[in-house]
Parts: sequence; structure tokens; C-alpha cells
Amino acid sequence: MSKRIRVLVVDDEPAFREGLRVALSAEGFEVDLAVDGEDALQRYEASRPDILLLDVMLPRMSGIDVCRRIRTESNTPIIMVSARREEIDTVVGLEVGADDYVAKPYRVRELVARMRTVLRRSSAAPAVTDAAHELAVGSVTLDRERHEVTVDGSGVQLPLKEFEVLALLIENVGLVVTRQTMIDRVWGYDYVGDTKTLDVHIRRLRSKIELDPRRPERIVTIRGLGYKYAKE
Repeated sequence: MSKRIRVLVVDDEPAFREGLRVALSAEGFEVDLAVDGEDALQRYEASRPDILLLDVMLPRMSGIDVCRRIRTESNTPIIMVSARREEIDTVVGLEVGADDYVAKPYRVRELVARMRTVLRRSSAAPAVTDAAHELAVGSVTLDRERHEVTVDGSGVQLPLKEFEVLALLIENVGLVVTRQTMIDRVWGYDYVGDTKTLDVHIRRLRSKIELDPRRPERIVTIRGLGYKYAKE
């Protein structure tokens, strides 16, 4: 029998938590529940779930802060959930390392599809490579096997999706990679989220590998098409 995927649902609304527990259990997930931010961190440390559904607005510690804390030590997939639809929520959630964002209300089937897409990309990424483990352009080096990136000789920590975006760009150094190609390759062909997700990840990458993120010279925008990693 295959191992059941463990999901930690973090929400302060009892009816919402219980509804998701029933729905996700019926889909074959093993569900754990947390009622606030601090409870989420404790349960995360105790059970190490395969994926988190993390509400943005939580007592004691916000979902944003929980995500930020987890990202300091782990690339466990995280989907942020909120009743607010303002773009700022999406951007903030993704900037601290969330893999996707879902606004309430939503259909459970859509949520499950997103969960499986995120999990599939997360579990497949470390093994998917026919190329050499190490890629290097100028002073930027990326090691697939060790999941390590160095810039000018210094290590840079990248969450999984940022790492995948950078690897795809460096693999195609000097060539334009279209936005749709990047979304398909990194988030999956069945990704149904906001396309602004890619722009957020590019912005985060630039803040870590560019000398001046406001004037990027490595990851260059090709308007109307996508992005290109420039030859150094």
C-alpha cells in the first residue's frame, strides 16, 4: 500500500478546518489540524507533513510569519489560503516562499488539483536532470545534486521554485525562455494559479543574485516574451 500524503491544515475557523479534514481525508490524504500560527509550527516540527495549507490571517502568529519561519529550514510545499483577494496578499505570500495561493471560497477539487501539482513538482525536481549536476555562468554556479547556488563565491539559499527557475534560465543561457514555458516547466502543465507567481519569483531571484536588482544584468526581461539569462 502506498504511503498516504500528510497535509497540515492551519486555520482558526473550526468549521473550515473540519470541512477540509473530511474532504481531504476522502481524497486519500492524512490530515492534521492546527488552530493558530504557533500551533502550526509545533505540529509541523512534530509530524513533518508533506504539504501545508496555511491561512494568511491567524491568531498568535500570522500565516506569513509561519511560512517565513518554515522556509528558513525547509522546502516543504506550502499553499497560502485567504478570504482576501487583494493582490498584495498574493505577492506577500509568494515573496516569503509559498508555492501557490488560493483565495476563499474555492472548490475542493481545484484545491486538490493544486496540491497534487505542487507535490508532484516538489518530489520530481531533485531527480529530473539529464544534464550535468553543476551549471555555471560567470560567477554564478548552480549544483543540482546538492541544491546549492553560489554567487561570487558565496552561498545563496533558494527555495525550491526559485532554484528551478534559475536552473531553467541558466540551462538556456543567452536564449529567451517564454513565460508560458517557464510556468509549464516549473509549476506544471496543469497549473491553474496566477501568472504573477512567476514575476514574484523572478523578483526574489534578482534580489539574491544581481548586484543591483533594480538594474538586472543577469536575469533580463524580454518584454512581451519572457526572460533571458544573459551571458557574462
